[in-house]
Amino acid sequence: MSELPGLATPDERAAALHAAVNGLRENDPMASASVAFLPWQRNSALAVVAVAVVCAVFFPMPTLIAVMAVCTLGYAAVMVDRVMIFARGMSRDAILTVDDETARAVPESALPPYTILVPAYGEPEVVGDLIAALNGIDYPRAKMQALLLLEEDDDPTIEAARRAGIGTAGSEHITIVLVPAADPRTKPKACNYGLHAATGDIVTIYDAEDIPDPLQLRRVVAAFRTLPRSVVCIQAKLAFHNPRQNLLTAWFTMDYGLWFSFLLPGLMRSSAPIPLGGTSNHFRRNVLTAIGAWDPYNVTEDADLGVRIAARGYSTAVIDSITLEEANPDAINWIRQRSRWYKGYLQSWLVHARRPLALWRKIGPASFLRFTLILAGTPIIACLNLVFWFVTLSWVLGQPGVIERMFPAVVYFPALIALVLGNAATVYMNLVACRENGRPDLLVACLTSPLYWLLMAIAATKGCWQLIRNPSYWEKTFHGLGTSTETNDEPQPEAAQ
Repeated sequence: MSELPGLATPDERAAALHAAVNGLRENDPMASASVAFLPWQRNSALAVVAVAVVCAVFFPMPTLIAVMAVCTLGYAAVMVDRVMIFARGMSRDAILTVDDETARAVPESALPPYTILVPAYGEPEVVGDLIAALNGIDYPRAKMQALLLLEEDDDPTIEAARRAGIGTAGSEHITIVLVPAADPRTKPKACNYGLHAATGDIVTIYDAEDIPDPLQLRRVVAAFRTLPRSVVCIQAKLAFHNPRQNLLTAWFTMDYGLWFSFLLPGLMRSSAPIPLGGTSNHFRRNVLTAIGAWDPYNVTEDADLGVRIAARGYSTAVIDSITLEEANPDAINWIRQRSRWYKGYLQSWLVHARRPLALWRKIGPASFLRFTLILAGTPIIACLNLVFWFVTLSWVLGQPGVIERMFPAVVYFPALIALVLGNAATVYMNLVACRENGRPDLLVACLTSPLYWLLMAIAATKGCWQLIRNPSYWEKTFHGLGTSTETNDEPQPEAAQ
């Protein structure tokens, strides 16, 4: 669009596209996921597999025992760490709170320019709701810039946006930015391109189906005014407007309630890298630009950026302001989305583990271990669940002797403790989160959550396979499948005053 600074001429648009796609990998190649595995990572993995195969051929039972012991140790470490994070997240000061009065008390003259990036692709159904949500934000229009980032060949969404009246009276602060059609076709590439037109001191991202708290921008500004300059990102909480649509949306709501209300705040208090959510994260633009912005080749660019923030010596806070999203009600669509998240977690871990000693020195040994347990441990443990459930089912149905030999006492009892206490702890954390979030309607979802873990295991296995076959492929999640927000009991964002 010619009126946008930074994208006003063909040369500027070409330069912006080049920087959006290649900026990070040219300026800091080791921080880019454009290459999934460095040679030493690939060769190390192949060597481990080769050694395991040789040992399995010549020493089958000792190898099985060793594998089960290592898996049990990793499983237990992830679960213990998750409980520790949860305990820290239960503290009242684990999450920032800015009440309505304080948010509105910041004088208009003190409010900084704000840019909202909204990447959307193939989502004409939700554009109308998006415009309404952006128009409902309580922030001076003269200081709020909303950029709707649309792929230039996405004609249905472009037409829907124009029909919705973008740029007309009442929506002058919203501008369509046509992102050139170029690989990789990812959300972070679109955000990088839009960043070249950003004029705000603070930049945030919303997805096309989001309904943010109308006071969220004011709350973030008020929070930044009281926080040290080292805090360069504030993550808002995400929740869903259709938790009762079916059991899957209830599970998803339960999952988010635990993650955003307890685990992310717990990570904030532990000074560990925070895997950001894909939306409603608010950045100081100067720092975001300085650290390379988003990686267009990483399919969970948010998690990657959270680690990069910590590695550069900055920190992230979590604020008690809710953005409502659409919980995915379709199992196949949900698996597509979750498998991408799991793949991206492993991508991010592989990228930041390329310089393990440097990262260890920058964030410290405890945070380094936690970074590994979260980004690598979460998807791997989800995959291992399939293995452990198969072994358990085989034992229950037939008690084959090979399983008994695989689990000598030194492995069996730790594995049993991990199985019983780990699963019980996860159900308990979900129950506590639902109680503290005022969601008694999710009781059935909490008690049936092991079925949800099965879907997670399938998604994780798919994500791991895709990491090998097609690491930077962005598997599209379809929106507009949810029911009306009228079915939701989540505390709703108030109407703008």
